[in-house]
Amino acid sequence: MTQLWQLNLAQCSEGLKNKDFSVTELTEACLKRLTETEPAIKSCLAVLEDQALETARDLDRRGNDSSRLLWGLPLTVKDVFCLKGAPTTAGSRQLSDYYSVFEATVVRRLKAHGAIILAKTNCDEFAMGSSTEFSAFGPTRNPWDRQRVPGGSSGGAAASVAGFQVPGAFGTDTGGSIRQPAALCGCVGLKPTYGRVSRYGIIAYGSSFDQAGPLARTAADCGRLLQAVAGPDAYDATLADCPVPDFVNQRPLKPNELTLGLPRQFWNADLHPQVAKVLDEARNLLTKAGLNLIEVDLPNIKYAVAAYYILASAEASTNLARYDGVRYGFRQPDPGDLMELYTKTRQTGLGPEARRRILLGTFVLSSGYYEAYYRKAAQVRRLIKNDIEAALTRCHFLLAPVSAIPAWPLGSFLDDPLTVYQMDLMTLPLNLYGGPGLSVPAGLGDDNLPVGAQLWGKPMSEASLISAGRVLESLWPKLPEPQIPVI
Repeated sequence: MTQLWQLNLAQCSEGLKNKDFSVTELTEACLKRLTETEPAIKSCLAVLEDQALETARDLDRRGNDSSRLLWGLPLTVKDVFCLKGAPTTAGSRQLSDYYSVFEATVVRRLKAHGAIILAKTNCDEFAMGSSTEFSAFGPTRNPWDRQRVPGGSSGGAAASVAGFQVPGAFGTDTGGSIRQPAALCGCVGLKPTYGRVSRYGIIAYGSSFDQAGPLARTAADCGRLLQAVAGPDAYDATLADCPVPDFVNQRPLKPNELTLGLPRQFWNADLHPQVAKVLDEARNLLTKAGLNLIEVDLPNIKYAVAAYYILASAEASTNLARYDGVRYGFRQPDPGDLMELYTKTRQTGLGPEARRRILLGTFVLSSGYYEAYYRKAAQVRRLIKNDIEAALTRCHFLLAPVSAIPAWPLGSFLDDPLTVYQMDLMTLPLNLYGGPGLSVPAGLGDDNLPVGAQLWGKPMSEASLISAGRVLESLWPKLPEPQIPVI
């Protein structure tokens, strides 16, 4: 018999509507599953059990409200979203005791639509990382293999969905931090267009890159979650001034209606044998179904990693300057003088990856180096955007691998950050461009690890992107449930 925690968002919503179960029963089932599996995967930093149950009982008392898109649906949110009544740490010792006095727009809108926040999920410190190993509170583990990483930086959010703790979650994507963990954990992850979802109340990493987005078990569920949070917000001046389409009730597409561009720089890359095998089989299934696949060229993509890490680190060094031990956050006790307060607070309160990116960002913004590095990287960003725009004139979407390798063993690259940076090549160009992207599970390798593929679209094309993702889901094999030891 199917357990309540095994249902996806659409199934949960339908069951609540039909009164097959109550909000409290669904919430209790997810909390029980979370409690049983959390010792194995460690996806959460704070479990909000009392708040969640109180909200669930209140929703049951008031009765089903069909006007609220997420009525009674349990979710988790990455611990960079400010939420009242819960710690907001961003995975950093610097904010280990911080409780926000306000809530992120995403959180407010989720609650307004009737969602129940079960937990805050683990992440790389200040969302800087690709493995969720750079959390000050320990790593999250991949539900498919607890000795491997879940990806990052939204690894906790992906693991909470893939581990069937909740049917949906929210993370952030600055350089692939939704799509990459979704691919490594075997769930669906959507990075919206920059400016589609408010960044207000999200602890900043790279302000011209950060974008909040959903993770779920289906593309349709991601559309439902995006529908609830997208749209104008007076607190975020970078939001696009455009209407929000219907992401939930899109016309289903037929395979022969789609033309997908395959960037040769990604498909001809040195892919891990298991990744290459799964993606070759997935591509063959698309061809047999009638999709038109064409090869496209992104000639400047080879500069993407360098450009991104210059620009994002520069923004990070600026955003993290506020954590100085003076206003809020961790403060080094008994400093000798002001300089010692600054230096020891940042040395102790920030982890190695955050310090590394601050140093890099400060260097490229310093006098004498700004023109040589930052300005040139900004110019390269424009070239890459032009390449992607040109490629998308020949097709509806670009189809690419998400990661060149499957989930790697914990600790493999802790002392080799450049290798990890290079592995972001297939995700971060989309953040330089600003368009939406959707990661969909393509299958399992012989090592029983998920492999994902991603679609890139033109800005504000999420509605058709989600429809295209549903086509891929219908043609590619459905992943089994990962086997997680429960306590």
